[in-house]
Amino acid sequence: YEITGQNMRDALWYSSFVVWALGGLWFLVILCFVSRIRLAIALNKVAAVYVATNPSTLLIPVVQALIAIVWCVAWFYSASFLLSQVPYSATPTGAYATYAEAYGTESPCGAFETGDHCAAKPGACTDTWPAGYVWRDPSCELDAGNTTKCWRCSPPRYALDWRFAVSFFVFLWNNAFNVALGQLLIAMAVGLWFFSTAKATTFVVGKAVKMVFRYHLGTVAFGSFIVAVVQFIRYLMKYFEKQAQAQKNRVVVMVLRVLQCFIWCFEKCIKFINKNAYIQTALMGTGFCTSARTAFQLILRNALRFGTMAVLGNAIRAVGFFCIMSGTGVVGYLMMREMHPDISPFMPILCFLIVAYVISKLFMNVFGLAVDTCLQCFLAVEEMGVGGDCVPPCLARFVAARSRKPSGDESQGSG
Repeated sequence: YEITGQNMRDALWYSSFVVWALGGLWFLVILCFVSRIRLAIALNKVAAVYVATNPSTLLIPVVQALIAIVWCVAWFYSASFLLSQVPYSATPTGAYATYAEAYGTESPCGAFETGDHCAAKPGACTDTWPAGYVWRDPSCELDAGNTTKCWRCSPPRYALDWRFAVSFFVFLWNNAFNVALGQLLIAMAVGLWFFSTAKATTFVVGKAVKMVFRYHLGTVAFGSFIVAVVQFIRYLMKYFEKQAQAQKNRVVVMVLRVLQCFIWCFEKCIKFINKNAYIQTALMGTGFCTSARTAFQLILRNALRFGTMAVLGNAIRAVGFFCIMSGTGVVGYLMMREMHPDISPFMPILCFLIVAYVISKLFMNVFGLAVDTCLQCFLAVEEMGVGGDCVPPCLARFVAARSRKPSGDESQGSG
């Protein structure tokens, strides 16, 4: 035997049955979801046709990125001024007898050890965050008890106050607004294209920009405001965590980290609802709250479809991302080998891969949002019975199959 131990052979023998059982279970799942998988494939085909018909949609994230860069540079410049305004009261002016009194002590215990020997004390110079530094003054001073005090506090390099908090919230809101505006523009363009009759000659990006900027900027502002509030609360918990670390309070630090994890998950849910709400706004023209409620109900009614679409969509986007990256790297290597065989191709190929990464992220993000919009367009045709004449050929048979089902199967078919 290749494996000499009897126990190991027995373990592998029984493990093979487990693997076969899992494979059979996976095969049954695929059979149960075959219709939804076919629908997901058809939706990806429709999204690919849209991107090929309207390649100017790819300019939307490019313009977003340029605006974000300009905005971030301006904000960082103003924020650096606010951070540098360290008040005089932020630094203790007294002197201290020992370094430990000024700087504090560290706990000798691990993360989960407890006891009196694990106690750590904050220093007079480092009991708040941001903290300054401790330095030894050559001209020591004596107190009333003839104790030599040579250690003093230096001011921190930056300080956080309410002015920076307001500026940081504006930064978060503007970034969320920029992202939401791009999502709504792409969703509007895909919706206009989906329900047009002459898809090969319909160019919808310009019309989508006009409609969004004329009617739906309030929706974008309100949805991005909610995201900014949640993000600001998460960063506020991070600020409190830093203050607890400065106070050597390990329990509060762990509690705040757990809270940040929950808030991060809640933020992801809010972003998912917002994205689908913007798609509903693009399709129905409703406000943010109505669109969010409709999107949430639509997701609940079609949970399996959305789940299948998410899994298969992520797989397709991963394949596309890998193909763009690997294809660019291989072609770049062949070009460098033929054009400059005497130099190392490492740095040029690295530059090619960086550019390929940016391009692939740009393209696949647009493609993914186009797929999500096509799914909601299909569900609108299916549930409302409108726009059937505009359905792309890839989805026509799914609409026809749905229309042949009796109304009593409504709850089953929407799964």
